[in-house]
Amino acid sequence: MLSLAQQAVAARSHVDRRLAAEGLEVDEVLAARLDRHFGRLFEHFTDVYGERADCLEQLAALVVAVVRAAAERPDDLRALDAAREADPDWFQGNGMLGGVCYVDRWAGDLGGVRARIPYFRELGLTYLHLMPFFRAPEGDSDGGYAVSSYRDVDPALGDMAQLRSLAADLRAAGISLVVDFVFNHTSDEHAWAVGAVGGDPAYADFYRIYPDRTMPDRFEGTTREVFPDDHRGSFVQLPDGRWIWSTFYRFQWDLNYANPAVFTAMAGELLFLANVGVDVLRMDAVAFIWKELGTTCENLPQAHVLIKAFNAVCRIAAPAVLFKSEAIVHPDQVAEYISPDECQLSYNPLQMALTWEALATREAALLAQALERRHATPPGTAWVNYVRSHDDIGWTFADEDAAELGIDGFGHRRFLNAFYAGRFEGSFARGVPFQENPRTGDARVSGTTASLAGVEAGDRFGVQRVLLAHSIAFSTGGVPLLYLGDEVGQLNDYGHLAVPEHAGDSRWVHRPTHPAARYAERYDPAGDAGAIHLGIRHLSRVRRQTPQLAGGALVGFQPHDPHVLGYQRPSADGAVLVLVNLSEEERTVPAEAFASMPAVAHDLIADVDVELWADLSLRPLQFVWLQL
Repeated sequence: MLSLAQQAVAARSHVDRRLAAEGLEVDEVLAARLDRHFGRLFEHFTDVYGERADCLEQLAALVVAVVRAAAERPDDLRALDAAREADPDWFQGNGMLGGVCYVDRWAGDLGGVRARIPYFRELGLTYLHLMPFFRAPEGDSDGGYAVSSYRDVDPALGDMAQLRSLAADLRAAGISLVVDFVFNHTSDEHAWAVGAVGGDPAYADFYRIYPDRTMPDRFEGTTREVFPDDHRGSFVQLPDGRWIWSTFYRFQWDLNYANPAVFTAMAGELLFLANVGVDVLRMDAVAFIWKELGTTCENLPQAHVLIKAFNAVCRIAAPAVLFKSEAIVHPDQVAEYISPDECQLSYNPLQMALTWEALATREAALLAQALERRHATPPGTAWVNYVRSHDDIGWTFADEDAAELGIDGFGHRRFLNAFYAGRFEGSFARGVPFQENPRTGDARVSGTTASLAGVEAGDRFGVQRVLLAHSIAFSTGGVPLLYLGDEVGQLNDYGHLAVPEHAGDSRWVHRPTHPAARYAERYDPAGDAGAIHLGIRHLSRVRRQTPQLAGGALVGFQPHDPHVLGYQRPSADGAVLVLVNLSEEERTVPAEAFASMPAVAHDLIADVDVELWADLSLRPLQFVWLQL
C-alpha cells in the first residue's frame, strides 16, 4: 500500500496532466508554491473526500481553479504575496490597530469609506473590517450575512470596481482590508440556491434538501436551536413541502460540504475576493460547516480539515491573505481553530466577555485565570482583541473554569444578563437582551460600549470604564479592534424599533448610523466624546511606541487584591507590567508584590515614574502600564 506521501506524488502527476490538458502554464513562483503546499492540500482533501470514486478528478478540478486564479492575480498583489511570505509575522507588530464598521451605516457607501481614509490614518488604523456589503435580499438579510452573490457589491453601496479601488487606496495608506467570508451558507436568492431548488443538476447537491421530515427529525435529535425566535430546529420548509437545512435564519441555507463541488465553488469565491485586494477573510460560522448524523453538527473534525484545505488553497494562489476565525464556542474549541495552517487570527470572545464580567463584579479572578490559562496561541498566530463587535455579547467562559473559583456558571450568566440589561439594582449598564429564551433562561446582551459602560446612564465613571476596557484589549497582545463610533462614545440607537426588518433583532441597537455630532466633539476633552476619543488615541500612540507590546506573550501577575487585575508582557527589552483597578474605590497593591522588580518603573500612560519599593495606590478604575 502506498504511503500518504507516495499517494500525493501520484496525485500530483495526475493533476499536472490535467493542467497541461487545460493549456494552463505554471510559472516558477507558482510551481514552487504548488510543490510546497500540494501535499497538504492533497492530505486534507482526501481526508474528507477520499472515499469517493471521483476524488482524484475533483481534486484536479480544484487545482485547475486555483491555478487559473493565481494567473489572474494582479502584479501588485503578487508583490504583496512575496513581501508577506518573507515577513510572515507582519500582523504581530505593536503598531497594529483594527477598526470595524458597516459601510452604509458608518460611511454611506464605498466612496464614503474612501473619503474617510485620512481619519483612519489619524486614528492609527492598520486594519479595516467592512461588514458584509455584498448583494443580499431586500429587507432582513441578517445584516448582510445572507449573501446572494460573492462577486457583486450591493448596488446601494457601490460596485466591484470601487471595491478594487478602495482596497488599493487602503493598502497605499498602510491599511489591510478585512472582509467577511460567509461560507457556511448563502441566501435563498443566491444562484446556487435558486438552481438547487429549481432542479438544476449542477446544483442538485449544493444544499441538504429532504422530501419529508424523516431525515430532519433524525438530525434534530442532536442539533440545537440557534435562533428559536426565527424558526424551531435546524430546517425550514420550502413552498413545495420539502425541507432544507437552515441553521440560522430561514432565508440562510446551509451549504452541503459533503459535495466536493461545493468546496471547489467556494474556493473560487475565496480567491476572487483575494484578487480584488482583500487581505484578511473573516471565516464566518466556522463551527457549523460540517454535518453528521448523530452529532451536534458543530465543531466536528471535518470542519477543521476543510478550513485547512482552504488555507492550503490560499497559500498556493494568494499567500498574502490571512484567515480570521469566528467561533463563539467553548474556549477549548475556539483555540482549536487557531493555527498557521488553519486560521492565523481569531476573535478572542473569552477575553471580551470576561472584561465585561470583571467590570460588573469588580473582581479580577475569572479574567486573570483566562489570561494565564487560555491566552497563549501557537507561533505565527494572534488574537483579535475587542471590547465589543456587531454581534451580541454571550458569556462564553467555561463552567469548569468558573467552578474552580466557586462560581456557578448558569447562575453567573443569569446575573450578568440581568446586570447588563439594567435589571440588577445599582447597575450602570443600559444594554438590551438578545434572543432571550424564557424556557431555558438563556440570553445574550446587546449594546454599544458607552451604553454598557455607564455613559448613557450618566454614571460618573462611564468614560473611564470605556477607556479601561479598551486598555485591556490594547495591552494584551495581538490585534486590538475598535468598533468605529465607539471611539467617540456612541450610544444605543433605539430608533431601530421603528424599522420593521430590524425591530425583532436587538443587535441593531448597537449598530447606529455615523454619530456625526459626537465626531464633531472629538477634540473637546471636556465632553464624553472628546474624553473617550483622545483617551483611545493616547492608548494607540503609547502602544505604537512600546515594542514590548508586540506579539502575544503574556504572563500572570498577582497584585494581592481581588479587585486589581495584573499581567506582564515579557520582552528581551524589559517587561511591561499592567495593573487595572476594576472597582470604583481606591485600591492598593502592596510593595511585596513588586519584590522581584526594579525599585522604579515608568508609567507609560501617565508618563511618570512610579516607585515600586512602596505600596502602589490606584485610583478608582485606574490602569497603569509600567515599563520595568
